[in-house]
Amino acid sequence: MAAWSGSGQLTSLQPANRHDVGPLTRLLEQPVRAGRNPPQKPVWHTSVRNHAKDRTLTDAQWAHIAAEMVAAVGIAPHNDPDAVRWVAIRHAEDHIHIVATLVRQDGVTVWAWNERLKAQAAARDLEERYGLYKVGPSDRTSHRRPGAAERNKSERQGLSVIPRNRLRHEVRGAAAAAISEAEFFTALRAAGVLVRLRHSNADPDEVTGYAVGLPGHHTAAGDTIWYGGGRLAPDLTLPRLRGRWRNDTGPPSGIRRRTMPARRRVDAFLRAASALRHAAEKLPTDEATEDPSALIQSAGDILTLTARAFEGRNGGPLTEAAEAFDRAVREPNRHRTRRSRPADDLRSLSRLIAVAGRLTGDRDTAAALHLVLQLSRFADSLADLREAQQRLHQARTARQTAQQLRTIATTGTALPPADEHAPVQVPDAAARARRTHIT
Repeated sequence: MAAWSGSGQLTSLQPANRHDVGPLTRLLEQPVRAGRNPPQKPVWHTSVRNHAKDRTLTDAQWAHIAAEMVAAVGIAPHNDPDAVRWVAIRHAEDHIHIVATLVRQDGVTVWAWNERLKAQAAARDLEERYGLYKVGPSDRTSHRRPGAAERNKSERQGLSVIPRNRLRHEVRGAAAAAISEAEFFTALRAAGVLVRLRHSNADPDEVTGYAVGLPGHHTAAGDTIWYGGGRLAPDLTLPRLRGRWRNDTGPPSGIRRRTMPARRRVDAFLRAASALRHAAEKLPTDEATEDPSALIQSAGDILTLTARAFEGRNGGPLTEAAEAFDRAVREPNRHRTRRSRPADDLRSLSRLIAVAGRLTGDRDTAAALHLVLQLSRFADSLADLREAQQRLHQARTARQTAQQLRTIATTGTALPPADEHAPVQVPDAAARARRTHIT
C-alpha cells in the first residue's frame, strides 16, 4: 500500500479487514468536506497493470509507480504537501489501484485534465526505467469502445452484438464495396441501417456529414440513438470516406450480386491474391519514397469483403480478423491519404469480390482461402512497416492478424459455409495453398 505525502505510518491506514475501510475513507474525505465548493464527483480512480511477460515488482517499486502516476496527471505533484490525498492498493502481484479525492488539503479543487494521455506518457517512461514490456506511445487511431452503459443495455435487451459495433461493421462493409457516396448510403439503407444526412447551413444542398442508427435502438424517450461516422471510427467520417471514392472506376457493387458465375468468382479471388502478393513485396519499410496508406487501406477493404463472402453479415472468425486488421490499417487523424495506381487497382478488385457475393462451392472456396493466405503475408509486411514507424500497437495487431489469417487459410475449419453454421470442408488444394501493460 502507498499513500499521499504526510499520511504518516501506512500501517495505520491499512484496514483491519477488507470490509473495514471506514477510517481510511474518512481520512481521504476530510479535505473534500472542508473544501470550498467541492465537486459532486470528487473521486479519481485508475488501475496500473504489468504485462504478463514482466517480472514481479516489489512493493517499493509499485509505490514509486503510484507516486509517479498521480504526479504525472497533475493532482499530486512531487514535494507538494498540500496536494490531494490518495492511496494505492496492490490487489495482486501484477497490478495496483489508485484512488484520490480531487480536493487539495488547502481546500482547492483540482481536475485531472487530459489524464489519460498524461498517464500513458508516464507509463512509457516507467517501462524504460524498469526495463518492462514496451507498449509504445498512443497513436490515437483506435475507434471508441462501447461504454459500460452500452454494454449493459445490450445485455438487458438480449442483443448478440452491441449496436455501435454492428453499425461500424455495416458502415465499413458498405464503404469498402461502394463506388460512390450515393451507393454507400443506398447500401446502408438496404442493410436495414437508418441514415441521417447533415447539410451545410450555408448551402442546404451540400451534405457535410452523416449519422447512422438501428431500428428499435432508441433512448428512453423513444428517440433513435444516432452515431456519426467519427463516433464509430476515426476513418469513417464523410470527408475521409470521400477520399476512397474520388475518381474510382470499376463495376458498381450493387448489381448482379447473386448472378456472377462460379468461374468469374474464382477469377476475382485469384486476381486479388496475385495483386496482394505483389503489393506485399513492394510495401516499403518506411515512407521515404511514397505514401503506402491508400494501398494498405485497399488491402483492408479486400479482407472486409472476403469475410463477407465467407461469413455474411453475421460475422465469424474471418470477420474478427478483418476488424483487427482494420486497427493496424488506420492512419492518424491528420494524415492525408494520397491515391496511387496500385491502390486503385486493389479497390477495383475489392468491388469484384463484393459483386461476387457468398461462396457456393469448393472451387471458389479454395480460391478465396488462397486470397486469405496472401492477406496474411500482406499483414506481416504491414507489421514490419508499423514497427519501422514506431507504431507498436498497430505492429502487434498486424502480426497477430497475420497469424490468425494463416490459421484460417491453412485449416479452413473456422469458417461457416454459405448457408449453415457447420465448419467448411476445405478442398485439399486449398489447404496446400496454404494486455495493456502500464496504462
